[in-house]
Amino acid sequence: MTLDLFSDICGVNQEDSILAPGAMLLRGFAVPRSAQLLAAIGGVANLAPFRIMTTRGGHRMSVAMTNCGAAGWVSDASGYRYDALDPTTGEPWPPMPRAFADLAADAAQRAGFGGFTPDACLLNRYEPGARLSLHQDRNERDLRSPIVSVSLGLPAVFLFSGARRAQRPRRVPLAHGDVVVWGGPARLFYHGVLALKDGEHGALGRCRMNLTLRQAL
Repeated sequence: MTLDLFSDICGVNQEDSILAPGAMLLRGFAVPRSAQLLAAIGGVANLAPFRIMTTRGGHRMSVAMTNCGAAGWVSDASGYRYDALDPTTGEPWPPMPRAFADLAADAAQRAGFGGFTPDACLLNRYEPGARLSLHQDRNERDLRSPIVSVSLGLPAVFLFSGARRAQRPRRVPLAHGDVVVWGGPARLFYHGVLALKDGEHGALGRCRMNLTLRQAL
């Protein structure tokens, strides 16, 4: 699929940017719904508090995480996986807020992936200095569905590479309300986030929130 053809299919406008065939940045797409999203994040965190996970190699991650939906992504000494229960509380993860699911479906539709129904959402909380190294999202059972990533709060630099970790990543500045969708030929592209710079956001203070919605089960 050429970039021009992908542009025609998706109806790209001046607020949309194609990062690669199958990957699109939707500038400010979530801004009109940001108040709803932030309220829903608070509801999820009240039931399943943010926590710092460790990698299977025993390293402490710098990003605080929690989940909602039918399954949550967890990381510990036994590896990376989806689990129906929150290992901290032993209870099912909080239900997926309607605001999350509706935004993800609408963003996926705009990027050319109709019919997306996420069943899991990983919530990442970045404070100054927190970063996410290059990785693939490959623990999901159905890799035909896209990933929808929503940025809220402080600006960040998103790293978007290719199918091999060694490829030089593209640096994509993200602001409050920006949404990135990738699937199809870009579904297993490596991606990450540079260390968050200090700052102050009107709604979130010295913090960035990221919602990553997937079809995991």
